[in-house]
Amino acid sequence: MPSPFEFDYTVLERFLRYVAIDTQSDPDSPTCPSTEKQKNLGRLLVTELHDIGLTDAAVDDNGYVYATLPANTGKTVPAICFCSHMDTSPDCTGAGVKPQIVRGYAGGDIVLPGDRSQIIRAAEHPALATQIGNDIVTSDGTTLLGADNKAGLAEIVDAMRFLAAHPEIKHGAIKVLFTPDEEIGRGVDKADLKRLGADFAYTIDGETAGHVENETFSADAATVVIDGVSAHPGFAKGAMENAIKIAARIIDALPKNTCSPETTEGQEGFIHPHGVNAALGQATLKFILRDFTEQGLRDKAALLDATVKEVMRDYPRSTYRLEVTHQYRNMKDVLDRYPQVVDNALEAVRRAGLSPVKGSIRGGTDGSRLSFMGLPCPNIFAGEHAFHSTLEWVSVQDMEAAVRTIVHLAALWEERA
Repeated sequence: MPSPFEFDYTVLERFLRYVAIDTQSDPDSPTCPSTEKQKNLGRLLVTELHDIGLTDAAVDDNGYVYATLPANTGKTVPAICFCSHMDTSPDCTGAGVKPQIVRGYAGGDIVLPGDRSQIIRAAEHPALATQIGNDIVTSDGTTLLGADNKAGLAEIVDAMRFLAAHPEIKHGAIKVLFTPDEEIGRGVDKADLKRLGADFAYTIDGETAGHVENETFSADAATVVIDGVSAHPGFAKGAMENAIKIAARIIDALPKNTCSPETTEGQEGFIHPHGVNAALGQATLKFILRDFTEQGLRDKAALLDATVKEVMRDYPRSTYRLEVTHQYRNMKDVLDRYPQVVDNALEAVRRAGLSPVKGSIRGGTDGSRLSFMGLPCPNIFAGEHAFHSTLEWVSVQDMEAAVRTIVHLAALWEERA
């Protein structure tokens, strides 16, 4: 269906402004936001939202940005929210981002100019094959780009600008929520849903253009603490049980050809060790457990426990503690009760000129937790690729397609009310 709207865009210029602001979050910080610099972007976003007519836009003490585009229809329409996160991943520096634009991408590898050893290889990034003729934004290779999720921020703000400038497009109340600390799993810890006042929501934080995701991993964290037996190394025979070696044995004993991020895909879950703090007397191992089903998640915890138990049989005087903590759950369990939320998103993608694809995320979004907090929230593409790395990239045309999708989605809720 051709769009009836004559679109213009400011998404690229906004995106380039946003990525210049360092907003890396810090998992070791106890504060909210975990880094004060995230508020620098929050304040800029508030200013831009004010400039386009969202007069209630504000950033709170915890770094959350709230805003409303008021309804312009006489119909009773559910209030929908568009949400993106402001922070970038701790996995790769986000300071001093120098974006590059490859105009009219002709195919092939993209060598990044700040570090020419950093190459976005077409063979390793098959999504580039769909971008011939498009404009590709990258970093210079010394930092990440920040398309995760500053592309989403720019797309939402540009869509709000377009809707505010075109009152002939009827819509209900549109809510905006920009969150801190999503990358460290705290994106909605202090979100005030009463203040937000939305009935349904969409995160704009996905990858390939046209994709709508209604399913995520379910996720737990696991910590294993090993208490070994210390002894003087010169007199340790028959006495020492080295917690460092025990930890190494446990990690080595995990499945090697399955059940790990590097050996799984699709609907397969995994056990992923991501941190070790070890000394002779005590070692702490950090894991994340992922699966699409509750039973699968329990099976991963049981496998980890059984693996530790088996190793510990060789260390009879040492002990261990395993603690599993809840992180988030598969949002499909909630969204299946509200089929119109995903159906409207798929139709909006179609009206934006793309072929909609419904899929799953091998990860989580703020929408995972928002759904279980009473705000059903699937995920819509933002166009970001190779996130959390120096090879991150996004297509300008995909960002523009996301703007169109948001605008059509706002109009669809009013049309179908």
